[in-house]
Amino acid sequence: MVKNNNKKSEIEKMDGRSKDIWSERLKKLQQEFPEVLSENRIDCDQLKKLVGDENIANGERYQFSWAGKSASFQEIKKRTTATLKSDKKESVEFDKTKNLFIEGENLEALKILQKTYYGEVKMIYIDPPYNTGNDFIYNDKFAETREEYEEKTGDVDEEGKKLRAFRKNTKESGHYHSNWLSMMYPRLYLARNLLREDGVIFVSIDDNELHNLRMIMNEIFGEENFVSEMVWRRTDNQPNIGDVARVKEYILCFARDINNFSFNKMKLTRRARKEYRYEDDRGRFRRANLLDKTRGRFSYQVETPGGEILEGPWMLEKKEFNELRKDDRIYWPSGGKKTPYGKIYLEDQKGQIPSDFLTKEFGTNQQAAAEMKKIFDFRVYDFPKPVSLMKHFISIGSDSKDIILDFFAGSATTAHAVMDLNAEDGGNRKYIMVQLSEETNEDTEARKAGYETIADIAKERIRRAGKKIKQDNKDKEGIKKLDIGFKVFKLSDSNFKTWVREEVKTEEELQQKLEGIVENVKEGTKKENMLFELMLKLGINPNANIEEKQGYYSIESGKYIICLTKKIDKNLVEQILEEEPHVVVCLDTAFKGNDELKTNTALQMKSKDIEFKVV
Repeated sequence: MVKNNNKKSEIEKMDGRSKDIWSERLKKLQQEFPEVLSENRIDCDQLKKLVGDENIANGERYQFSWAGKSASFQEIKKRTTATLKSDKKESVEFDKTKNLFIEGENLEALKILQKTYYGEVKMIYIDPPYNTGNDFIYNDKFAETREEYEEKTGDVDEEGKKLRAFRKNTKESGHYHSNWLSMMYPRLYLARNLLREDGVIFVSIDDNELHNLRMIMNEIFGEENFVSEMVWRRTDNQPNIGDVARVKEYILCFARDINNFSFNKMKLTRRARKEYRYEDDRGRFRRANLLDKTRGRFSYQVETPGGEILEGPWMLEKKEFNELRKDDRIYWPSGGKKTPYGKIYLEDQKGQIPSDFLTKEFGTNQQAAAEMKKIFDFRVYDFPKPVSLMKHFISIGSDSKDIILDFFAGSATTAHAVMDLNAEDGGNRKYIMVQLSEETNEDTEARKAGYETIADIAKERIRRAGKKIKQDNKDKEGIKKLDIGFKVFKLSDSNFKTWVREEVKTEEELQQKLEGIVENVKEGTKKENMLFELMLKLGINPNANIEEKQGYYSIESGKYIICLTKKIDKNLVEQILEEEPHVVVCLDTAFKGNDELKTNTALQMKSKDIEFKVV
C-alpha cells in the first residue's frame, strides 16, 4: 500500500501474482474454526482438541506417500507472475471466438487460469504421459525472470544452450513412480479448483500408473467423489506379442462434488439400436417386460388376438393393461398364442445411461490415426485418441454451453470433438486447450512437413478440422454461427518490471525506484499484451467484451476500466468516472510524480465506491 502523508488516502498496488490458494483456504478454515488459527498459522494441538482426543500412532494410519510429495505441495503454493501473450497471427477469428489455445507449460498455465476460471469449467479431459518408461515428464521448476524461467524450465542451460522443457523418466530411475506422481499431483490439484460444483474430470491412463493415479485422485478429489473406472477397447485387432495382448486403456472419472453431479444419457449405440428389431405402423420397437409372470399380483382374464383366454397373474392392473392395449403398446408373440410383452419404441428413447465398458464402437487408435492422416495426408501419431471417444465424454459430461478444458492437449482431439459436437447438436460449448511447445522428433513425417512442435500440429489440426466441419454441415440451419476459431496465447514472463526481481545497477536507478517514478513497463511491450495480463490478474475472462476508448479500455460495458496511457490528467479521470466502473486500474507512472493528482483521483474513486488500483 502506498500512503500519502498529506491526505488520508490509500492507493492499492495491484498484486501481479497468481491466485493465493492457500491463503484463501486458511480464511475458510478461520471462518469455520477461528480457534485453531494463531497469527495466521494452524495450531495443531488446538485442532486435535477440537476434532477429538483420539490420537493415531505414527505409521498406523492409512496414507499414500512418495519421495517428493512435500515438494509437490510447495509447488502448488508457489505463485507465478507469468502471463499469457496473444498471438493473432496464429489465431483464427481472434476477435470473435470464445475458444482458447494456450501454448506453454501447463502447470504455469493452470496457475494463471485460477483467478479467471476458478469454479467455471464443467468438464476436464486429459491424456497425460502414461509413464511407460519411454515417455517424458515435465520439469516443474519456474522462476520470475525470463532468463531464470528459460534456464529452469529447460529451454536453455547456464551457457545459453537450448534444452528441452521435459525429461525422460526411465524405469532405471530410483524415483520412477515418484517423479511421475510429483508431476501429476499439483496439476490435478489446480485442475480441481477450476471445476464447477457439478463438474467432472476424465483422465486416460494405462496399467503402468492406474493404481497410483487412483490413489492421488482419491486424495485430491475425495474417494467419495469417484464416479467410474471406465475401460476402453483401444485397438481394432489383438496383437500377438508379449505375454498378454494389451488391448485396453482406462479412464478414471471423478466428480467435483458427487452430490451435485450426474451424467447425461448417452446416445444409443449401434448394438443397442439393433435390439429394436420389431416394427409396426408406428416404427421400430423392442420387447419390454413380460406382462404375464408368476410373480404378478393381479388376476383377471385377457383375450389374446388369437382368441385364447389368459388368466394371468398379471404385472399390471387391468386398467393399465387396457390402456396399453388401446395404444397398441402390447406385443403378442406368435400371433397372440403366447404371453405378451410391452413395447419400447426407438423414437421414444432419449438415450441410455453411460457404460463403464467402451467397445470399438467408440473408436480406436487405428481409427484415430486414420482421422489424423485424412487431415494432414501423413501419419502423425501412433496412438491418438479418436474424435468419437472424446465426443462421448463431452456429451455425457457437459451441456451445450459449457467450458471444456484439456491441459495435455496433444493433437487437440478434444477441440476437434467440441466443434464436431457443436455442429451436430447446435451447441455452443467452448474449449481451453493447453499444450507445451514440445519439439517433434526430427525423423517424423510431421517434422519433415514443417511442424516443429506438437503445439504447431494441434493448432493446424483445429484450423483444418474447423473448416471441414463447417463445409460438411453448410446446409444446417445456424451453422454460420458455429465457432471454429481460437485465440492463441503463449506463456510468457510478465510485461511489468514491478512484479519481477530486478537488479538495481546505479544509485540513480535506486533513487528513481524509491521515488516511485521509474518506468515499470518493459521495453517493447505491446499495449494489448499489458491489457490481457491485467485482465487475467484481475480475474477477467479474456473473452470479455473490450472497447478501446480515448486513453483507456472499457471492459464488459464499463464494469472494468484499464488505463494504459502514459499520462493521466484531470479530464481523463473525469471521463473514467462518468463510466461508473466497479474497478479501475492504471499505470502508477502515468501520474508523472504528481502525488496530488494521484491522491485526489484515489479519493474520488473511493467516494464513488470504485476499487482503484495502480501498477
